[in-house]
Amino acid sequence: MEISATVTSSSSAHEATVRTGAASQPLAVPAKAGGRGSAINGGEFLMLALATCYCNDLYREAERLRIPIEGAQVEATAEFPGIGLAATNIRYRATVKSSASAEVLAQLLRETDAVAEVHNTVRAGVPVKLLRE
Repeated sequence: MEISATVTSSSSAHEATVRTGAASQPLAVPAKAGGRGSAINGGEFLMLALATCYCNDLYREAERLRIPIEGAQVEATAEFPGIGLAATNIRYRATVKSSASAEVLAQLLRETDAVAEVHNTVRAGVPVKLLRE
């Protein structure tokens, strides 16, 4: 499955679109106040990707393990020390509202951490290539 995101930006327009396979959808991302770029930065989107991935995977794994979940909150945080420098101290926390025992929820959190695709991508340090037209 191929997943992509596209940002088209100019002084008069700003659009963001995401695609998984053949399914494409716009994403509401405001332009910077002066135009030229997104008001939300890449680091924020990276943290959102981590939080979204884990949250979605919590529900998927809970269903697989037959653990009831009424709600979940995931917060991802990192330090960005400067221009051109990789993020450091990437961490996240998750809270799950469920009637399941604390032991069962701890197992769910561990198992979800092991299979969270975006987390595993970051952990693996996958190369990123610039393609030139």
